[in-house]
Amino acid sequence: MQIPVFTVDAFTNRPFAGNPAAVCLLENDLDEELHQKIATEMNLSETAFIRKLHPGDDFTKSSCFGLRWFTPANEVPLCGHATLASAAVLFHTQKNTNSVLTFMTLSGELKARQVGDHIVLDLPLYATYPQVSENAAVGDMIVQDLRYSPDTKKLLVRLSDTYDRSVLEELQVNAQHFLSAEKTGKVKGLILTLKGKSNGKQKGHDFYSRYFAPWYGVLEDPVTGAAHTVLSSYWSEQLGKKEMLAFQCSRRGGELKISLRNDGRVDIAGQTAIVLKGNLTF
Repeated sequence: MQIPVFTVDAFTNRPFAGNPAAVCLLENDLDEELHQKIATEMNLSETAFIRKLHPGDDFTKSSCFGLRWFTPANEVPLCGHATLASAAVLFHTQKNTNSVLTFMTLSGELKARQVGDHIVLDLPLYATYPQVSENAAVGDMIVQDLRYSPDTKKLLVRLSDTYDRSVLEELQVNAQHFLSAEKTGKVKGLILTLKGKSNGKQKGHDFYSRYFAPWYGVLEDPVTGAAHTVLSSYWSEQLGKKEMLAFQCSRRGGELKISLRNDGRVDIAGQTAIVLKGNLTF
């Protein structure tokens, strides 16, 4: 069997930056266990599988597809960067003729559209709720706010506004330790975030983040669309803004343009670089 596969760097316009995802185009249904075996083989934070929903569907002309995401260890309910990567493969390599693509996923219908040199994802928006913590700290860092998103099982830790971006970038995090510290199943992802320096006169990033998900076999994810479905809700409320520019401060780094919609969802836009095209053969 041969399956076309691509590696796409998402939320960047430069190769070898942003967040790499593998994207597989499935002409036919794949045996269930093969999804996980392929994702483990690709060994990226996410491998996406685009499948045709009907026998007559075509990757060039159809506008609606099934989409699933797997880490090297598990299937996940939502992945933003691999959705961006999937849309890039359909738009740019398959030359899909539709202006909007719809993906049927575990998180419902997700839409992707091209706007200039960006692809815009229409994603759900998830609320956070304050958490009481007597001694909230990350190492010896001061924590300003602690929130939890029950829908996504993500814990959001906002570091003190006294810190700048370099502090977040240089912070040494041993995500493996989180596995022994949190075994209840309540938390599946940890977001560290920091207020940006953007103001009316100076256009900068509104907020920064890093994201860790060892519970899914991903120690640190370079740029995370799914985390921004939580971050967008939080920072919009904190900053009183619906249009924001975010930067995820991993070693590879990536930028996300955020726009809260009137229907209670969020548009997250990013650029992509396709760095590998080939076939899985087995």
